[in-house]
Amino acid sequence: MSTDDAFAEAYRAHYWAVSRFVARRLDAPAHEVEEVVAEVFSIAWRRRTELPDTPLPWLYGVARNCLANTVRGLGRYRRLLHRLGNHEAAHGRQTVDSPDTERPGSWVHEALARLSAADQEVLRLTTWEELTVEELAVALGCGRSAAAMRLHRARRRLRAEIDRTRTTVSVRAGGDAHE
Repeated sequence: MSTDDAFAEAYRAHYWAVSRFVARRLDAPAHEVEEVVAEVFSIAWRRRTELPDTPLPWLYGVARNCLANTVRGLGRYRRLLHRLGNHEAAHGRQTVDSPDTERPGSWVHEALARLSAADQEVLRLTTWEELTVEELAVALGCGRSAAAMRLHRARRRLRAEIDRTRTTVSVRAGGDAHE
């Protein structure tokens, strides 16, 4: 198969997976998500001779770098708007849930949010994107052992956060019962 054919096959097979990957990580309008995905496949086209036999983890690695560039750019844009004055885009999206709103599984998201960005990414790659440790290593640009260790440590820290959340909730519930 030629490199052009390999790229075309990777594009057809993985476009939506890369789109979902980017959308879950970029809190931005759909057109900005599409721009990042277009950049990912633009880079993949330019580097099509380097496409591995299993391109999805490699594409996730490219997407991570494109996302980092986009997030930095958005930060610069928001800081500029803030310096220019009270512009609504400078404040980003700030929605506040009703106090009685409880989403199913929200405690997992809360525990995940307290982890470092690196731990969150490792857990998302293996859970949401269903990558194996070998594929995780490709996406992160590290060796298999390092990827396995990062995953192990991230899971351990998530477990600690979940345990901390359960302890806090049970203490609050116990405190309310005695009042």
